Amino acid sequence: MNRMRTIMSALAVSLAFVPNAFAGSTKVYSSSILVLAFVGFLALIVVIQLIPAIMTLIGALKGLSSKKEDTRVAEAED
Repeated sequence: MNRMRTIMSALAVSLAFVPNAFAGSTKVYSSSILVLAFVGFLALIVVIQLIPAIMTLIGALKGLSSKKEDTRVAEAED
C-alpha cells in the first residue's frame, strides 16, 4: 500500500507541472542571422559527411551482390 501511495504522490507532483510545459507564447522566433548561418554551416557539414558514407555503402552492397569469382591459389611445383 505504501508503494502505491508513493507512485500516486510522484504522479500528482509530475502532473502539477504539465500545464507549464505546454504554455503558449506569442514570441515565435528571435534568433539573429549569425545563429542561422551557424546552424546552416553545421547542416552543410553533416550533408558533406553523408556523401562518402553513402558511396561506401553502395560499394559494399555492390560487392556483396556481385557474383563471386573463383580465385585459385597457384600451387608451386617441385
